[in-house]
Amino acid sequence: YELIVVVRTLASDEEVNQAIDTVISYVELDGNGKVNSVDRKTFGRRRLAYEIDGQREGHYVIILAEIQPDHILELETELKLFDPVLRYLLVRAEE
Repeated sequence: YELIVVVRTLASDEEVNQAIDTVISYVELDGNGKVNSVDRKTFGRRRLAYEIDGQREGHYVIILAEIQPDHILELETELKLFDPVLRYLLVRAEE
């Protein structure tokens, strides 16, 4: 799977990295997923097309992972409830 996450702009880069690490831990929760790669730099901090929760910018992160299909619903629930995540998109990656 390919997970694209937009993380809100936080006070420091360290807080952004902690938020990304938390998202990675959600993917790997209970051994139901395995992160193959995390791309924090390709898109990085970008201006959003429209304001979301008062945010004009966000950090874009691309995570490639192997995720058990029965873990998808739980992962999406965690991402929806995790405040630093503005938006996410989870799609099946091309083979």
